[in-house]
Amino acid sequence: MEKIWRFVMDENAPHNHAFIKSRKVVEQKGNTIITENVLVNPDGKGTHSERWKLTLNPPKGYDMEYLTGPMAGSKMTQTYSALGGSKTKAQVVGEYKMPGMDDAGIRKSVLGFLETAFNEDTKNLKQYK
Repeated sequence: MEKIWRFVMDENAPHNHAFIKSRKVVEQKGNTIITENVLVNPDGKGTHSERWKLTLNPPKGYDMEYLTGPMAGSKMTQTYSALGGSKTKAQVVGEYKMPGMDDAGIRKSVLGFLETAFNEDTKNLKQYK
């Protein structure tokens, strides 16, 4: 888990996600940061902006709240648990809001997003020393 936190906290580490076109920290107070993000739309056409509030709680995990954008008001917590050796379990619990989508659509969208993000993080983490 130490490697994950070194990776998360290192601004020079390869934090690459295909859906994030740009990200800028606009405020930081203690372990809480607010970022302004330009994201690629789910259909791959165009972009939109979202503001996120992240509260980092190492080594436990982090809390995230969507402050603006299509998912405003959504909240999630990602918790890390050491499994032994170099393996770590990440668990996500959240309350997601997506206007115009039913619960099944939200679930499908969130699971797809998380799968992509975890796959990208796993690849990036392997490159990180």
